[in-house]
Formats: sequence, C-alpha cells, structure tokens
Amino acid sequence: MKNVAVIGAGTMGNGIAHVFAQFGYNVSLIDISEASLEKGMATIAKNLDRQVAKGALTEDDKNSTLANLTTFTSIEEGVKGVELVVEAATENVDLKLKIFADLDKYTPENVILASNTSSISITKIAAVTSRPDKVIGMHFMNPVPVMKLVEIIRGYSTSDEVTKTIMDMSRNLGKVSVEVNDYPGFVANRILMPMINEAIITLQEGVAGVEEIDTVMKLGMAHPMGPLQLADFIGLDVCLAIMEVLYDGLGNTKYAPCPLLVNMVTAGKKGVKSGEGFYSWTHGTKDLVVAPNFAKK
Repeated sequence: MKNVAVIGAGTMGNGIAHVFAQFGYNVSLIDISEASLEKGMATIAKNLDRQVAKGALTEDDKNSTLANLTTFTSIEEGVKGVELVVEAATENVDLKLKIFADLDKYTPENVILASNTSSISITKIAAVTSRPDKVIGMHFMNPVPVMKLVEIIRGYSTSDEVTKTIMDMSRNLGKVSVEVNDYPGFVANRILMPMINEAIITLQEGVAGVEEIDTVMKLGMAHPMGPLQLADFIGLDVCLAIMEVLYDGLGNTKYAPCPLLVNMVTAGKKGVKSGEGFYSWTHGTKDLVVAPNFAKK
C-alpha cells in the first residue's frame, strides 16, 4: 500500500498528509478550497523546515516529502488509484456522511476508508457505504508530525484484516497505535473533553481565573499545558462538537457542554484559529495573554 488520499487540508489533514509523505507514501491531498490547499502545503513546508533545523530530517528528506504530495480540489480525481483514504474534514457528522458516501462511489470496493474523527461513530459512518468491513477510525493527535499516538477505532463491522493492516501501517509511520472500540468519544476524548468542560465550568463559576486553573493542572498534575490553553489549541468549536456527541450518545448530564463554552463558540471565540479564546493569540504563543473577557476584576 503506497498510494494514500487525505481529505481536508486543515490542521489535521495537512499534518496527516505530511507524515504519510515523509514516510514514502504517494499522497493526494484533497480539499474543495484551493486557498486551503495552498495554506496546507505552506504549513507542511514550514514544519519540514523546522524538522530540518532540528536535525530530524535532511534537506533531501524535505524535498522528497514535498515531491510525494499532490493537491486536488475534486474527490473523484484525487482518489484515483489510491489504496487508502483518510478523511480529516471538519467534525460535522452530516459532512462526514456525505464524504463517505462519495468515497464509496468513487473508489473500488477493496479501498480502505478511514476517518480521523475524534468522536463520531465509525459504525454510523460505515453504514452509508457498501463496505462497512473496510471502514475504520484513525484518530491522529495534534500536531500530527510530533504526537506519537494513533487511536484506531473499530466499527461494529470492521474486519480483523483491515484493523491489522491499519495498526501495522500506523506503526510504520513511527506512531504507537492503540485499538479501541466504537463508543462515543472513544478513549481519548471521552476522558479529555469532560476534563476540559469541567475546567470551563470552574472558570464560569468563578472558582479561579484562566491562568490559575491552567497553572494548577500544569504544576499539580504534570500536564504539559493547562486544559483551557489546550482547548484553545484544539478549537473551542471542536470541543463543543465532541461534547455534544458525548451528551447525545451517552445521555448523561455530566457530558452536557458548559454554557460558557456554547456562548464563546456562538460569539466566534474559537481559540487559536480565530485569534481569541481563553487566551489572546494575536501575538503568537510564547507570551500568553488572558483574553479580555477573563481579565481579573
């Protein structure tokens, strides 16, 4: 298996494409937006430059990685001749179902269809295809070129053969692959997102401020960054979408999204991607500035 398509050129998509290309795969990076493709390719080049500067790659490695990447704005054109498709579009169930229905139409029945979804049911996604045994979850962590984990999610009908193939492939990408079953949030986000949500509730209730909450979790629990900073990196809209999946799928009020999170997303405060969340990101990430709405009174 040497030919892979990645759907979506955003943060996760370009990171996934980067890793596959770096490890010698021919990668079709697909996005309906030419501007997104250009931005995604620029991000990959910048991240490769960073790896070269650190001595992790040579200049030749960088050039061969870029040569392994081809961009497309059409799914039908981009998936020709591939053996695996990894979907990394926005965490929206209707969009993902539409993409997988199209992939089922445009690819031969032997092609494996994977989703980078962080919470949406693989079984539900597989149900819109004629090959549920060949649909699987490949949940990469952000930033993809750096983070080692790939959460491999088996849908209800995912075959043993396909699971083994994707587990082995993930290891060949230098990742640690962990197999989990298809329940809301899987493992990573079933544990992580309620913690982030609780941190937001703690802020909403005035127990402590943004910096104080993050400092407690960093220094007290040895987390590399606090939950509110992490939420900004993930995207508050993504956090909200995952909490809604957990709440709908598990039916327990402990998974209900915090009203403050809902309001922030409604107001367009989505974290790093929008320039403001719990922190202001307009001046980069080295000197964190608490967003004005959360300044101490």
